[in-house]
Amino acid sequence: MSETNETEDQVSEDDWAAAMGEQTAVDPAPAADAKPAAIFEEFSGGTENPAMPQGFDMILDIPVNLTVELGRTKISIRNLLQLAHGSVVELEGLAGEPMDVLVNGTLIAQGEVVVVNEKFGIRLTDVITPQERIRKLNR
Repeated sequence: MSETNETEDQVSEDDWAAAMGEQTAVDPAPAADAKPAAIFEEFSGGTENPAMPQGFDMILDIPVNLTVELGRTKISIRNLLQLAHGSVVELEGLAGEPMDVLVNGTLIAQGEVVVVNEKFGIRLTDVITPQERIRKLNR
């Protein structure tokens, strides 16, 4: 049985050597001064807004999560389990304070609650500039 394994190993090594030889004959190693083939087109876009980096328009249709944060608080599990219909949870934010607007967890603006056609909305009062938002993405 050991003879069979040795023969299989030898055939396998010979096959690999033959395949490597064929590859070298067909696809020789690139020269040191050779340039890579242009498989993909250059990543640059003709965006009209100078505040946006080139190629930025490619991601403009990607959906993100927008969150309006009314406030936060820390609560023990004991108190959490005691919550029932009609319970009031005190938040750290004060009434009338601007609320944070977050995109994927990153603060982008602050605003105040408005009601339009019986639906809640937010009126933005302070927006972080696009340059600052892009700078935060690079961090």
